[in-house]
Amino acid sequence: MGASLNQRRNKGHYGRRRNSTQMSEINVTPMVDVMLVLLVIFMVTAPLLTVGVEVDLPKTKAGEIRGQDEPLAVSIDKEGNLFVQDTQVELDGLAPLLLEISKNNQDVRIFVRGDEAIDYGTVMQVMGVLNKAGFGKVALITRNPDQGRKK
Repeated sequence: MGASLNQRRNKGHYGRRRNSTQMSEINVTPMVDVMLVLLVIFMVTAPLLTVGVEVDLPKTKAGEIRGQDEPLAVSIDKEGNLFVQDTQVELDGLAPLLLEISKNNQDVRIFVRGDEAIDYGTVMQVMGVLNKAGFGKVALITRNPDQGRKK
């Protein structure tokens, strides 16, 4: 008659050739997902890391300043310490440092952030140094009265 059922199954199983080639493609979808998540995280956190000196800005109803290039931030904290971005600097060294950072480009935008607890004369000394160095695009940064205090 014929072969038993087990013999037919075994013959069918061993009679076929096995495809011995392995899949050589890499699935990049999980890597793309991880990269997109990292991109979103960096896009959200980068603006928060630009200025690290804590300054309690005075309130005003002035409009928002818009521009294409990234401005340099000069900050004066409540003790009267002067900072360029996160680097502490003396008043005498402010102009040379800004000229070095801007590569002698006096058209660079500079934002002056003065704590509301310091006196007006300190801010004006900084403004005078910037003016004397030839920087013309200088803005005083304040806080909108509708916003809470920034920490």
